[in-house]
Amino acid sequence: MSERDIEKHSRLISLFKSELEKPFIGREEEALVLTLALMTGEHAVLIGEPGTAKSALARRAADLLKARFFKYLLTRYTEPDELLGPLDIHAFREGKYVRITKNKLPEAEIAFLDEVFNASSAILNTLLTLLNERVIYDGYNEINVPLWTLIAACNNVPEEPEYQALYDRFLLRHFVKPVGEDKWGKLLDASWAIEREGYRATTPVLSMSDLKNIYPYVLGIDISRVKPTILRIYAILEDQGVHLTDRRKGKVLKVIAAHALLKNRNTAGEEDLFVLKYVAPSSREDAEKVFIVLLEEVGSRERMLRELEELEANIGEVRSYLAKTSSFDPRLLEYLRGLEKARDKLEKIIKASPDDKVVSKAKKLLSDVEEVVEEIKERVIT
Repeated sequence: MSERDIEKHSRLISLFKSELEKPFIGREEEALVLTLALMTGEHAVLIGEPGTAKSALARRAADLLKARFFKYLLTRYTEPDELLGPLDIHAFREGKYVRITKNKLPEAEIAFLDEVFNASSAILNTLLTLLNERVIYDGYNEINVPLWTLIAACNNVPEEPEYQALYDRFLLRHFVKPVGEDKWGKLLDASWAIEREGYRATTPVLSMSDLKNIYPYVLGIDISRVKPTILRIYAILEDQGVHLTDRRKGKVLKVIAAHALLKNRNTAGEEDLFVLKYVAPSSREDAEKVFIVLLEEVGSRERMLRELEELEANIGEVRSYLAKTSSFDPRLLEYLRGLEKARDKLEKIIKASPDDKVVSKAKKLLSDVEEVVEEIKERVIT
């Protein structure tokens, strides 16, 4: 997996994300969630009040991929025929159980189901196998479907036990909020533009074949360096009552890898772990807990970078002092002891940090420390 290939696919998927969010104000995070779902071939659910662009984003995503799309609003009274297509009466008269699936869910590559947790028990069973196996069991038939990603929407998280299995099938979950007051002015302008021009994409930026070609590159991302941090975060979340099923614990690796690829990296780093906030929570309360844990645990990257900047300033101070004096000074011994401590700290950071930027900077500073230590030792000896 060459750097050129990584850059090419990163550029393509970044273009897709920027085009997806373009007509909407304050929907960058929702566009990211859908992009990650499509990169990984997983399913996503957007949870929030009506009128927050959930269906519009799904429709535009399909346009940008020129994908076969199916959209439907579920109610308690929705019948399987409405999703799967009606029975072919002529075939039925001949003793064959066949559905007319044209423009229905069995032919869709991307689907959007609004109020998905209104599904009746009959539809619920169909959706479970559809999402997990890409198969529909219909009568005596087993239908393999081309569905790549199903995007769902609902107003609230389901509390009924019978919906928990379906809820768990949506690897990515995002709690959508209304646009903040500071963006209302831009929202008015964007809404007026949509009224005049629409939000549908007229020109695809990728094809479904392109998207499927990107998938192996997601699986080729090196995630080994972030695994210890992931395990630590899982343990902390469990202690705080945020439980992830075994399925979610394993599948989150794909989302982390997808984010790294989106950011043009072939190795996952700590910053990619923030996508856990789209996988770990099952409720709004969980979402707050997860975000705080990530800030504390993954935010260590920023703390490390600040520490490295301080060390860099200290090294610069020593070099400046050495440039001003050519003779031995007892103060050099203090500098030497401080530099030796800095060397130990840098070696620990290089060994422990999963972040490429942190490691690269630490290695550069370690080399600088070695040079300054040698210069001080030469002066002490002479």
